[in-house]
Amino acid sequence: MHITATIRRSLAVACLAATAVAGHAAVSVDPKLPVYKVTSGVSGTIKSVGSDTMNNMMALWAEAFKQMYPNIQVEIEGKGSGTAIPALVSGTSIFGPMSRAPKDKERDEFEEKFGYKPTQLPTSIDMLAVFVHRDNPVKGLSLKQLDGVFSKTYKTGSENIQRWGQVGLTGDWANLPISIYGRNSASGTYGYFKKHALKKGDYKDSVKEQPGSSAVVNGVAKTKGGIGYSGIGYKTADVRVVPLAPSGTDYVEASVDNVEDYPLSRHLYLTVNYEPGSELDTLRKEFIKYIFSQQGQAAVATDGYLPIDAATARAALKAVNINPGF
Repeated sequence: MHITATIRRSLAVACLAATAVAGHAAVSVDPKLPVYKVTSGVSGTIKSVGSDTMNNMMALWAEAFKQMYPNIQVEIEGKGSGTAIPALVSGTSIFGPMSRAPKDKERDEFEEKFGYKPTQLPTSIDMLAVFVHRDNPVKGLSLKQLDGVFSKTYKTGSENIQRWGQVGLTGDWANLPISIYGRNSASGTYGYFKKHALKKGDYKDSVKEQPGSSAVVNGVAKTKGGIGYSGIGYKTADVRVVPLAPSGTDYVEASVDNVEDYPLSRHLYLTVNYEPGSELDTLRKEFIKYIFSQQGQAAVATDGYLPIDAATARAALKAVNINPGF
């Protein structure tokens, strides 16, 4: 289980606020978060380069922000978390969404340029989902089995799993080859899955690397024997989310009620170039305030992810010298 104390705290709020809608848990935001209010002096261009997982969420935030400030411009590029730090270093972006923490090499590159480390703000919670074709009846998979499906080095002691019969399916499914979809190495999701599901093992050469999360899900949806991974916000009606178990067969559904025990939960971050002790420019300051408001966190829920709680938001704002005011 890879859940921090701040995720647990956020989950407690999210679960308490959950209401039943169409048989699923619909998450409301923490009522202790502030309502964002329009101010003056906001201009410029929101330039964001980074996580594909967060691309839709960045677009939702930016679109709503532009409605409040029509004169601003928006440029959003989501080619993977690995592109975020280089863009911040080169000055081609002012925000770097990432689905993972920076690597040591990335931190060093940033610090060498600016003299301080990049700042990461936890904006939301994702359950990294494993998808199969909607007709696939597999009951669940353990992380050991995932290692056998996706990896060629078997760090968990798994065997090479190539057919669905090896994970318990019978009948016509038993001999059906497993067709594997994944992300490319620029993706933070690629790195997170490699670290936590494959225990840093190497991916199989047969993984069909996709440029984005939507492409992974679409590939699985069109392939009866398909399997792939991405942020749960990319789920469609054409795929199933497979319950996962840290070990054995105690499978955990990727749902609000179970996410504390779900083995692939993680924060999604907004990375910024912030010099400690300084004041952010008005555009970045107000956009960050919006993200950590009730409206910004409502967009998180709309995109299929879990909002963070007021305490986490307060700490994030303080990290960039913004007075939370709540």
